[in-house]
Amino acid sequence: MKTKILYVDDEPINLELFKINFEKKFEVFIANDAFQGLELLEKEMDILVVISDMKMPKMNGIEFIKKAKELYPDKKYYILTGYEINAEIQDALNSGLILRYFSKPFNVKKIEGTIIEAIGL
Repeated sequence: MKTKILYVDDEPINLELFKINFEKKFEVFIANDAFQGLELLEKEMDILVVISDMKMPKMNGIEFIKKAKELYPDKKYYILTGYEINAEIQDALNSGLILRYFSKPFNVKKIEGTIIEAIGL
């Protein structure tokens, strides 16, 4: 059985690219906003890894992860961003809210390796 991961991003092309790149190794769930991401986490309780885009309307990636982590503290959380690391992301790293942040365009091997390491495969 493949490990379940969730990727949240408001841009459909990014969701599709992520899914194409990771669906051979993992069971990939995608959500086009934070609210859909929270719904998926409620439905698919065995999702182990959550990766979120930072810049999204209504609720950014850090805000989404704060809410998700309150409900599901045992999951591994990461940010994927097309922007430089900022104070909000740095604070999330320092506090342990997220384990790491990745830059866009994403490096498939780096993300894959990080996930495998995080879940102990």
